[in-house]
Amino acid sequence: MRHSLCAVILLSSLATPLFAEDKPAEKWIQLFNGKDLDGWTPKIKGHDLGENFGNTFRVENGVLAVGYEKYKEFGGQFGHLFYKEPFSHYRLRVEYRFVGLQCMGGPGWAIRNSGVMIHGESPTTMEKDQEFPASIEVQLLGGNGKDKRTTANLCTPGTNVVMDGKLFTPHCVNSKSETYHGDQWVTVELEVRGSKIIKHIIDGKPVISYTEPQLDERDAHGKKLAEKQGKILSGGTISLQSESHPVEFRKVELLKLEE
Repeated sequence: MRHSLCAVILLSSLATPLFAEDKPAEKWIQLFNGKDLDGWTPKIKGHDLGENFGNTFRVENGVLAVGYEKYKEFGGQFGHLFYKEPFSHYRLRVEYRFVGLQCMGGPGWAIRNSGVMIHGESPTTMEKDQEFPASIEVQLLGGNGKDKRTTANLCTPGTNVVMDGKLFTPHCVNSKSETYHGDQWVTVELEVRGSKIIKHIIDGKPVISYTEPQLDERDAHGKKLAEKQGKILSGGTISLQSESHPVEFRKVELLKLEE
């Protein structure tokens, strides 16, 4: 009896480690380093790739700021700041807030409006006067202080997606998020699984999801890209928008996921 009991104790000790192993820490990549624009390249409508017209994109007090103090008027000069590396399967976390007043001449719909573009084309394939890269836009909006206005919406410049099993062709669709008024910081997270599924997440809850991001062959530029690379988008560039209202980003970080 004593030998049997000892054997049970020995087997139990072998089956259960003395100390539970800690899970490996998630390796988030800081796309924005908090100091400068290293790794990022601007492309602003009407200007050559790499020309940061009017110092639109800059780092101030540890945040990546988008501003228009050197613009006489906006003049439709939509801009995008591209990260150097394309991605396919990942989680992306962005903290943003709107500040100040819209640049003179900015369109009415662009008040407190910016975005993060994912699965985008390379900036080298953009035309000089092209307003937006062919991409999937995670639209970032701020409230006006009284009305409902969701954020982390979906817009599709030169692209389409599939929602509820059907090809979705309207340019924009609202998410189910709350409205964020004022200059508070808002955190938006994305879960991107290549062409399989993309989710926009706020406070741990998906506010919109869709599948099969793809180039829109009804769009002349989208059609040209599709002929070269295929229609379905399984990955691409990440860029931050300049759409005439000052905005700040204090965190842009990414966690690669296994395919």
